[in-house]
Amino acid sequence: MKQDNQTVASAHSSPFKNVKEVEANARSRMDKVLADLQGEMAHFRTGRASINLLDSVRVEYYGSPVPLNQVAQLHVPEPALITVQPWDTSTIREIEKAIRQADLGLNPSNDGKIVRVPIPPLTEERRRDLAKKLSHFAEERRVNLRNIRRDANDHLKKLSKDKLISGDEERQALESIQKLTDGQIAKLDQVAKAKEKEILEFK
Repeated sequence: MKQDNQTVASAHSSPFKNVKEVEANARSRMDKVLADLQGEMAHFRTGRASINLLDSVRVEYYGSPVPLNQVAQLHVPEPALITVQPWDTSTIREIEKAIRQADLGLNPSNDGKIVRVPIPPLTEERRRDLAKKLSHFAEERRVNLRNIRRDANDHLKKLSKDKLISGDEERQALESIQKLTDGQIAKLDQVAKAKEKEILEFK
């Protein structure tokens, strides 16, 4: 029973020893949220060719699904075309099939040596759908950032309660976490706005 009490007690104290550790953890988690959003946005088709569009494509290679960039070299020779050059030309049909089946709305073709993937222009309706999807992704990430702020604030309050930091240190640290959150949300908004502009304006 004594062990249970210790477990309960430890659950109520912060795993961090000081303000610096709390801030570093919050910053690291927030940076990851932004990186995740940028990774997701790379897959948004905007009408502009980008090899990142094919990141989700997996090709059957000797019985295993492998990322496309492990079986071929990808290039963007012009704004609306991606070329895929297989290391092994015997995989060309599998590559073409994988791109076609990846639900990206792309229609590849091959000449026996290289797969050409034209990037069709987006319809106005598709642009609006993508912009809406982007807005939803961005809002989810804003909520994530605010949740990280709440966690950090909880840890700071526990440090103060456990007398590991003073009341003044707690107040300053809470302000610092708020500034960090505001800065990261501003960065997120800037990135999302730029992507939305690209989706809606690129012809």
